[in-house]
Amino acid sequence: MKPAIRTIAAVGVAASLVFAATACSSGSTAPAASGSAEAKKLTIAFVMGAEADPFFKAMKVGAEAEAKAQNVTLIWQGDPSVYSPATQIPFVDQVLAQKPDGLVLIPTDPIALQASVTKADAAGVVVANVDTHVGDLSKVLTFITGDNVQGGQAAADAMAKAIGYKAGGSYQVVAGLTSATATTNVDRLKGFEDQLTAKYPEIKLVDKAFSQSQAATANSNVSNWLTKYPTLNGIFAIDGTNATGAASALQAKGLTGKVALIGYDAYQANVDLIGKGVFTALVAQNPAEEAKQAIDAIVKYIKAGNKKDGIDANVVLPNIVLDKNTSAADLTKYTYVQ
Repeated sequence: MKPAIRTIAAVGVAASLVFAATACSSGSTAPAASGSAEAKKLTIAFVMGAEADPFFKAMKVGAEAEAKAQNVTLIWQGDPSVYSPATQIPFVDQVLAQKPDGLVLIPTDPIALQASVTKADAAGVVVANVDTHVGDLSKVLTFITGDNVQGGQAAADAMAKAIGYKAGGSYQVVAGLTSATATTNVDRLKGFEDQLTAKYPEIKLVDKAFSQSQAATANSNVSNWLTKYPTLNGIFAIDGTNATGAASALQAKGLTGKVALIGYDAYQANVDLIGKGVFTALVAQNPAEEAKQAIDAIVKYIKAGNKKDGIDANVVLPNIVLDKNTSAADLTKYTYVQ
């Protein structure tokens, strides 16, 4: 299904009503009928990939707002900055030790985090996946994400336009990723490569590198590419931190507007760089809505007596492409709120 995107700005307004939260929980207690499904205040843990990433900060805004609306205690955990299974799994273990009713997990690797889902399920914890997913979704209530293949295709179209693609030409582009296995990265890269093959065969993806959600590493990767490929035409930065690092590298080398940069994620700083010609386009997601729908699904499932009626197993939210022709109102509307 592809529901209409709610504005991130609207989620930001809702989030302004949320009281100051600790690093581990948010929510308030309201009376409910004794013995009913609503009598117990539910606790939902939310473990993301790298807490400092503005994408996950925007997701937290949506999670906190919906937790308050649903009278749910929210446990928000994740490594401060490193996106990897080695850093994520201990946080999952920590929150499961607190015996939550539900777990929203953003797996940094589909295989490495599979055991965490199995462990949660064995403990009676309802699991939802958001953004990325584990390989076997049989023990996952719902998986909610943006349309990552379509996002990669849109990036390829934007790239071809930016570099003035013509049949018979010769073009070199590179791709900066966070992870070789995170399902969002895999799907976006697939969409990008498939679209190049189908529509722009003279554009060759000559290299790719990984940053583990570290903008400084992404910056270094791009700097190396600019030396290695002196006639490089374009860069596809497959997520927000790679986009941030790539933008810094291009500006430092005075190559703004000379090497096309197509990025992912509408970080405020990166949206501001569209008007300055640093980014040709940004593919914007809706992280706050993803978080909201995950919490809603878990609460609905538990209150219905563990019944999946009315809960979609797979929800795909559409992306929005932002560029120099996007109105100021829409740029504001789709910029991630923190």
